[in-house]
Amino acid sequence: MGIGPLVAWRRASPRALGKTFLWPIAAALVVGAALLAGGAGSSRVGVIAYTFSVFVLASIVLEFVRGTRARRALGSESWPAALSALVGRNRRRYGGYVVHAAVVFLAIGIAGSSAYQTVHEHRLKPGESMTVAGNSLVFRGFRFHRAANHEAIRAVVDVYRGGHKVTTLTPGKNNYFAEQQVSNEVAIRHNYLDGSDLFLIADQVNRNGSVDLKALQKPLVNLIWFAGFVFLGGSLIALWPDAREERRLAARYAGALAEA
Repeated sequence: MGIGPLVAWRRASPRALGKTFLWPIAAALVVGAALLAGGAGSSRVGVIAYTFSVFVLASIVLEFVRGTRARRALGSESWPAALSALVGRNRRRYGGYVVHAAVVFLAIGIAGSSAYQTVHEHRLKPGESMTVAGNSLVFRGFRFHRAANHEAIRAVVDVYRGGHKVTTLTPGKNNYFAEQQVSNEVAIRHNYLDGSDLFLIADQVNRNGSVDLKALQKPLVNLIWFAGFVFLGGSLIALWPDAREERRLAARYAGALAEA
């Protein structure tokens, strides 16, 4: 995805390719070095995935910049107007680029949530705490509720970050009477600022009032959802009817009918 759009069909030369790929390669190397310096080297797969993702995103941005610059050179349009006209006259091409960007966001979300996830398990009594990825989890006790078809038990866990309480999560279990089965009810905190999710699972509810708590911190997992919206946007751009194309087709079919 990063190489194909930048290679001109039958007009590529080694010198032109070197010049074309200079900025994407430079961006990928800089980000890769920054990730290693920032401690992301704990996962080699993650660093590789992020580095290649930056290369692809840089190549997509470069295509938009080059096209917009060429459009501006033809007249006195502003950058936003030139970009809008560029996409409007080449919807399939630039809609495809947006779809490519969606696939990159998906890859980043998958790499971040799997390669860099943090998992901790601890048995906690009321008042005790555990720490996962900078979050302090304080177990306060249990909450019980009886419904028509099940009995629910919830572990009340206060979540602190930087000394400030951010939320209360209540993972637990449902005991269904008729089926005589128990289901785990996972509690999730979405952090839309950094795209991460905190999952809490009450693995075991103990008779002495303690809980076996499992916590999973998944960074950037919300980029997977974001990628879906970007994919939809790119698809709409590519599929949106083009009035100029419709007029050309109408004229072509009109000519064919006249000849017939």
